[in-house]
Amino acid sequence: MATSDLLARIAAAQHAVLAQTALLHREFGRAESKWKSDGTRVTAVDVAISENIFSELRAQFPTDQFFSEELAETEAPIPVTARFFWVLDPIDGTNNFALGIPHCAIALALCEAGEPVYGVVYDLSRRTLLHGGPGFGVVDGERAVKVSTAPMTRETLVGFHSPFDKSLMPMATGVLSQFKIRGLGSATLHLAYVAAGILDGCVDFNVKIWDLAAAIPLVRAAGGEVHFLNGEQLPMRQFDLKMKQIVYVAGSAAMCARLRHLTRK
Repeated sequence: MATSDLLARIAAAQHAVLAQTALLHREFGRAESKWKSDGTRVTAVDVAISENIFSELRAQFPTDQFFSEELAETEAPIPVTARFFWVLDPIDGTNNFALGIPHCAIALALCEAGEPVYGVVYDLSRRTLLHGGPGFGVVDGERAVKVSTAPMTRETLVGFHSPFDKSLMPMATGVLSQFKIRGLGSATLHLAYVAAGILDGCVDFNVKIWDLAAAIPLVRAAGGEVHFLNGEQLPMRQFDLKMKQIVYVAGSAAMCARLRHLTRK
């Protein structure tokens, strides 16, 4: 049963994300960007959205912890010590955002006892808020959604990003040979679209926990699964900017079993 503490945070999360959508749209394709030392792109909008969302939430929940790729006070791992904490990717798909490609999202996860329990994802391309978590279901805009359980065929759509580490290409080949592929440039949207039944499944080799945290509870609440292939990531015990990249698959139980089989080295 949802507690009043949890319900208050869910309502606040939706409000905080929606409050940043005007800024996201106004600066889309216009914001200047720079490259960080880890090879990822960042804009002033990423930082502003992080600051704005966390300022709003911290005022209401001062004992919570707040983790964002763009606002970490140290590059050393930060232990998770609070019952409730937040993981934010202010713009997942910053490359797309900076270049004027609309597949990007604000992704905010509410976590309890180390697990993402509710996700709020604003999809710029569809101007739609997806939100939900286990026990709450998932809403895409105003529509309740579920993970696809359609039979797998050559028309099945799988979200996919090619591995940066080319030694993992043998894991990718089977997926490429079996399904139709969509590479959107946003790991959050791949996983959120699995929850919404838009994509039948997804697989990625290059992501960090902040790319996935908001969409994991969406998939779980929509009847799907997320399987980590290179070590369990949950419950979160620390926030580490230098964490290793995550390899994972997601979809229905049947889709996950098929993707796991295809990605065996």
